[in-house]
Amino acid sequence: MFISVAFIVLQILLASIAVYQFSLSMFGFMKNKSRKRHAPRKSFAVLVAAHNEEKVVGALIENLKQLDYPAELYDIFVICDNCSDGTADIARSMGVHACVRNNYLQKGKGYAIEWMLKELWTMPRQYDAVVMFDADNLVNRDFLHLMNDDLCEGHKVIQGYLDTKNPGDSWVTAAYAITYWYCNRLWQLSRTNLGMSNFLGGTGMCFESNLLREMGWGATSLVEDLEFSMRCVKRGVYPTLNYDAKVYDEKPVSFQASARQRLRWMQGHFNVARHYFFPLLWASVKERNLVKFDAAIYTISVYVTLMGFVLTAALWIDMALPAPDVIHSMYSYLPWWLLVVAIAATVLQFPAAMMLEKVRSWKMYAHLLTLPFFLVSWWPITFYAFFTQNNKIWSHTQHTRVVRIEEVQSK
Repeated sequence: MFISVAFIVLQILLASIAVYQFSLSMFGFMKNKSRKRHAPRKSFAVLVAAHNEEKVVGALIENLKQLDYPAELYDIFVICDNCSDGTADIARSMGVHACVRNNYLQKGKGYAIEWMLKELWTMPRQYDAVVMFDADNLVNRDFLHLMNDDLCEGHKVIQGYLDTKNPGDSWVTAAYAITYWYCNRLWQLSRTNLGMSNFLGGTGMCFESNLLREMGWGATSLVEDLEFSMRCVKRGVYPTLNYDAKVYDEKPVSFQASARQRLRWMQGHFNVARHYFFPLLWASVKERNLVKFDAAIYTISVYVTLMGFVLTAALWIDMALPAPDVIHSMYSYLPWWLLVVAIAATVLQFPAAMMLEKVRSWKMYAHLLTLPFFLVSWWPITFYAFFTQNNKIWSHTQHTRVVRIEEVQSK
């Protein structure tokens, strides 16, 4: 009896969170109004985080040097972090700053950014803002202009629209692309429309320099973007999404490489949840602040995935055992039509997001049939991450897909 009650209570909790998120996602169907345009005024330090990225960094540097923004208002700095290849040589040959860091004790992107910012603050030239990319990225030419607009409007932390540059390479990259379109539209944009905080995505990020100096980076976990997002929300600084500022990220082609990347994300997410859930939840209650409550719920989404897996596995095992049912599901007490509506609403969000994002490739829609395998694979990955969350070793994702911005925009 106790097991069944506990099981149903947990199911109700998970269902409540799912209904909460679904309710927020409805506000993503409306596209936010265009923001006010400003003449180029802000100066930018453009940081490119790179670890052995000689195969792809040249395409990004070429792309960044052709941005539709006055060349005198931005400089490019490639952080050559513990590189053993020609990344630094390529950066120098293309006329940008190659900042070499060798520290084999503090490995990872978060440490590299923290080191680079300290270097930046000591340089003769100081910048109004700092923009961060990964070496495998490509970016639309108006990116800095759009960041300038938001900074002039008073925003301090800005996240660009994250897209994929290789969605058609495999069923795995297609799954990444579909989930990114979904998250951009029904997670990020919905929060923008509601005036809530957006969440940083690790690249295509812009920060006001004064805020960075004041806060310090201080985000050195395996998910430095999520960690910094929560630090911002905790102090009342809410990152915003610029829906028009597009960044294209290379995604792993193989399932094995994808699993390694997502394992790192989940390990880091567990650490952030441990440190920020209760402080943000308490602050949301104390201040009656919905934005901080939403951020707290977002931090424990990794636990929601974990519990979803555990409860589902327990139910399947109980059904398979010859003994009488020990576990009773809350769904057995609900009318069948309600379950059908809930499942349909969940499933249809993905093609709906694709149509809203004007995805025209029928191949991408065909990959909706393989998407469930990718989504279900989050369960065992998250389960394993829970028991290995103290692993702080950064796992580097190999990038080899040399694509030019013209190729991405022509698709």
